[in-house]
Amino acid sequence: ANELIAKGKAYRCYCTKEELAEAREALKKDNPKAQFRYPGTCRHRTDHPDIPYVVRFNMAAVDRDTVTYQDLVFGEITTPNSEQQDFVLLRSDGVPLYNFGVVIDDLTMGIDLVMRGRDHMVNTPPQILLYEALGVKPPIFAHLPMMLSPKGEKLSKRHGAVSVSEYEKMGYTPGAVLNYLARFGWSCGDQEIFSLQELVEKFNFESLNRSDGRFDAKKFADVAFEHLKEPRLTSDDEYLRHVRPFMAARGLGQVDEGTLRKAIGTIRARGRTLPDAAERMDFYFRPVTFDPKAREKFLTQGAVEPLEAMIASLSAVETFEEASLEAAVQALLESRGWEMKEIAQPARVSLTGQKVSPGLFEMLAVLGRQESLARLRAGAEIARGSVS
Repeated sequence: ANELIAKGKAYRCYCTKEELAEAREALKKDNPKAQFRYPGTCRHRTDHPDIPYVVRFNMAAVDRDTVTYQDLVFGEITTPNSEQQDFVLLRSDGVPLYNFGVVIDDLTMGIDLVMRGRDHMVNTPPQILLYEALGVKPPIFAHLPMMLSPKGEKLSKRHGAVSVSEYEKMGYTPGAVLNYLARFGWSCGDQEIFSLQELVEKFNFESLNRSDGRFDAKKFADVAFEHLKEPRLTSDDEYLRHVRPFMAARGLGQVDEGTLRKAIGTIRARGRTLPDAAERMDFYFRPVTFDPKAREKFLTQGAVEPLEAMIASLSAVETFEEASLEAAVQALLESRGWEMKEIAQPARVSLTGQKVSPGLFEMLAVLGRQESLARLRAGAEIARGSVS
C-alpha cells in the first residue's frame, strides 16, 4: 500500500463514515436512482492529520478509459473505468479488503491462472488495475459458470448446500467430488466418469459452457458410486483408507486389514456410499444377528439336510477359495438333484443373518474355513429347532 501511495496510485482518505453517509443522503435527495461513488475528496490532500484513515486506489491515475482482458471462457471482456470508484485497499485498522488482499496473495504465491465463478467477474477489472499499478503482469482469468440450487437460485444453506468437508464426512471420495465439479458445465462427448489422469489429459476451456447449471444431488451420488465401484478410479488402498473411519464409527476400527481388503472386493458393486459399504461389511467381523423374517423363511426343517450336506462338502475342500468352493457346491447339487436356491438361501442367512448379501462363494472365501463352517453349523441347529 505504501508503494502505491508513493507512486501516486493510491492515497490516504480521512473521510469519516458520517461524512460519507451525509454525501450519500445528499445524492439520494438530488437523484434517488443515482449510485453513490466516492468523489475523490481526499485524492489531492497533502496534509497528514493524526486521525484514522483508509487507503484508496487512485482511479484518476489510470491512463486509459477501459479495462480489457481475454477471459478463457467468456472471451474478450471490456469494462469502462467510469464504473469504478476510488475503491478502498486498506481499512482504517490496516486490514486489506478483498481485491487488494487477493492480488497480494496471488503475487506472493506466483499464481498465473485464476479460475473462479463468474460472480467474481466484477472483481477482475479493479484487480487488473492493481496488478498494473504494482508493475506486474496480471494472471490469466477464467470465469466459470455458477452452480445453482435445483430451483435455479443461488446455492445457500437454505437449499442444503454443504462444504466439501461435509461431503467427505458423508463418504464422498476426493476423486468423485473432483469428477462432478469438473463435469459441471464442461463436456467431453458422452463420457461422464473420469479418473484424475483423464481429467488432466482431457479438460479444456473450449468445451466449457457459459450458462449456469443446477446442482443435481442424485447425479452427484451416482458419480460417487461409480468411483467406489471401479478400482481404476478408487484403488484398493484408497478404498481401505477412506472406509476405515466409517468402520471405526461402527466400532470396527481394529479389524484385520487382510480380511477387510477381501471384504471390500465383495461389496464394491453394492455399497453406494462408504457408510453403506461399512454397514454391508458388518457381518464379516461380528457375530451373526438374524433378521427375524429371513430366519423364519429360510432356516426351516427343510434347510437342515442341504446345510448339513454343504458342511460336509466344504469340510473336504482342500483350498478354501472361491473357485474350489463353487466347484464343490455345484458337484453337491448335481449329486443330490437340488437347485442352487435350495442351498444358497439357507446358507446365506446362516452366514450373514440377512436375505441379501454378497455372492455366496466370495463370502465363504472371505470368512474362511473355520468361521464359515461354524456359522453354517449354527444355522443348521436353528433350522433343526434345537436353538431358539
